[in-house]
Amino acid sequence: MHIAEVVFNLSLDKGFDYLIPAHLSAQLQVGNRVLAPFRTGTRSGYVIRLKSHSSLPELKTIISLEDEKRQIPPLLLTLAAWISEYYCCPRENAVWAMLPAVVRKGAMAQKQIFYLTLTPKAAAFDAQFEALSPKQQDVIRILHRMGALPVKELLGLVEAGERSISKLCADGWLLKEKRVVERDPFRDTIIQPDQPKTLNQEQEQALAQIKLSLDRQDASTFLLHGVTASGKTEVYLQAIQHCLDLQREAIVLVPEISLTPQTCDRFRQRYGNRVSVLHSGLSDGERFDEWNRINDGRSQIAVGARSALFAPFRHLGLIVVDEEHENSYKQEDAPRYNARDVAVVRGKLEKATVLMGSATPSLETYYNCRTKRYKLLTLRERIADRPLPGVELVDMSQERVMTGQSSIFSRRLKEQISERLYRGEQVMLFLNRRGFASQMLCSKCGYAATCANCSVAYTYHRKEAQLLCHLCGAQIPAPQKCPGCGDPEIRYAGFGTEKIEAVTRALFPTALAARMDSDTMTSKDSYRKILDAFRSQRINILIGTQMIAKGLDFPNVTLVGLLQADQGLNLPDFRSGERTFQLITQVAGRAGRGEQPGLVVVQTYTPYHFALQAACKQDYAAFYEAEIPSREALDFPPFSRMIMVHFRGQEESQVSETALAFAAKLQPLLPVEVQVIGPLPAPLSRINTYFRYQMLLRGHNIRAMSAALRSLLPACKHKKCDIYLDVDPRSLL
Repeated sequence: MHIAEVVFNLSLDKGFDYLIPAHLSAQLQVGNRVLAPFRTGTRSGYVIRLKSHSSLPELKTIISLEDEKRQIPPLLLTLAAWISEYYCCPRENAVWAMLPAVVRKGAMAQKQIFYLTLTPKAAAFDAQFEALSPKQQDVIRILHRMGALPVKELLGLVEAGERSISKLCADGWLLKEKRVVERDPFRDTIIQPDQPKTLNQEQEQALAQIKLSLDRQDASTFLLHGVTASGKTEVYLQAIQHCLDLQREAIVLVPEISLTPQTCDRFRQRYGNRVSVLHSGLSDGERFDEWNRINDGRSQIAVGARSALFAPFRHLGLIVVDEEHENSYKQEDAPRYNARDVAVVRGKLEKATVLMGSATPSLETYYNCRTKRYKLLTLRERIADRPLPGVELVDMSQERVMTGQSSIFSRRLKEQISERLYRGEQVMLFLNRRGFASQMLCSKCGYAATCANCSVAYTYHRKEAQLLCHLCGAQIPAPQKCPGCGDPEIRYAGFGTEKIEAVTRALFPTALAARMDSDTMTSKDSYRKILDAFRSQRINILIGTQMIAKGLDFPNVTLVGLLQADQGLNLPDFRSGERTFQLITQVAGRAGRGEQPGLVVVQTYTPYHFALQAACKQDYAAFYEAEIPSREALDFPPFSRMIMVHFRGQEESQVSETALAFAAKLQPLLPVEVQVIGPLPAPLSRINTYFRYQMLLRGHNIRAMSAALRSLLPACKHKKCDIYLDVDPRSLL
């Protein structure tokens, strides 16, 4: 094997053959990062294959090996090849996804700082020691007592300055040396170790099947379908313990960064420093060091968001996908993979068991259980026989008739909040929209403030006195009078979490309220600080968006209020009912997780919709049986497969022409059974100055559709119009 195939980050979807120089032939391995000549310069790339022959007569030679450590395990490269083929993306995009950006770039190094240690000369407090100054003697005594210390830390403990310490080093009393130190994302957290909990019968039965799969290494995929607070996490923990006992490693995926601190704490309480965390909320240095801990074999458990799926374990035994139904597992940029589905493929490649968990599984996953592709494990009861929270639907149209006006809080919700605060219990209020008001309107001329770059209205943020676009981030000062007619009586319609916070503080002035949305969660420690404050009951009412909707466990929360629960029901997406059901059920599950029973108040204008009715009963089976016939009749997933083709450009006429021409060329290449819808303007027709068109392909042979698209894409590239594919899209907007 004297030829290496190398890929570069150029979106060319091809590898390049290079000769391996003699001095690297014994070192170079698949997955290494190398420096190679490319055109008139040099580029860094990754070796994806070693081979004996090339179709090219003359080859350039690799210049150097940039990192002696094997960067990407071979099985991850196999996974990257699968991602490239299935999700119709360039091979190098998939390879690049296997590594955090900070590792790919190769610019980060391990952190080194100076330490001071005692030499043999300082072993005894003899006459020479007595001759030292009192400050110098203090330095030696502290190092005797505490052992080696960083220079900066030692200087903070003694009165001696750097000159005195340098003199002790020069005279042979101390040794100053550089040591590698890890940037620890957990350095400011104190964890109390815990012990495995006693499982109930359903948990024991589920765990027994998972253990059997781990023992057999049969790469089974399980769905752990349990109601909220049924003890799914404890099953994960004990399954991971069995995995570790077998000398294998585990990955735990969570959908939101906001869940990562709580999840990491639970796992570190059980497994200590054997846990690493990988997500975008870490600093580059922390992410680099955590990845290296895994790569070096010093960590056996990786916890994080979707990219943690590519943790470089060599003996992977278990992949846990918590809240598997969440859309955040779908990557929005190339490669547009779904981490839940790729987890199943990695499990097959590495003979690892895959364990998905949810109280509201996606219809596709539950259908896979019904058709025996996955194995279903069920937890029907909450732990300690705690009851599910009661759920009350409040019809806001009737509320308006009764009170004569529209209101944010129903009378029932206000009564219950007051009662809970009086009893010293906590409340969570949920609205999946941030900002103060959803749009600015002029009642005189009808002017509505819309983003100049996008086809959506600006959202008013009162604290900053700004109108902000939630799609492109554009912002302008909030006007004092109508820009259209100059009328000062402009009106802000709708409401978001910022307004909910303001109204809550006005209605309940003695309560401590806090807001948790992307406007307030601005630093990597924001999540932990607010959740710790809520857990320690320094916050009475927590208001938030979907960040607070799932996975969080606060025993003193006895009331959850859902404002505008039907907000997503009327979106032009066949999954809108499913998402509404999942959201209400998940938010409702935050109540009554302790000794006191919980109550959920759901405010809606469509109280009789079957998704809301099933969510209030927390009856997943009823929702599934009501929803699945319409999916089958209309041939939507899970009964068909879909690919969305996106067209994007700054000139609408060019985008439209390109989309129509692409569709005309594609149609003859597709199987007859494939249904093509479009191309049409997207529901969100313009984002960040780019016009958007889309074309939906729906059929039963995903590989035939992918093959047709891949064969056509290279010939249809256009300078003024981007064309990209989304296989198994989670959103049709």
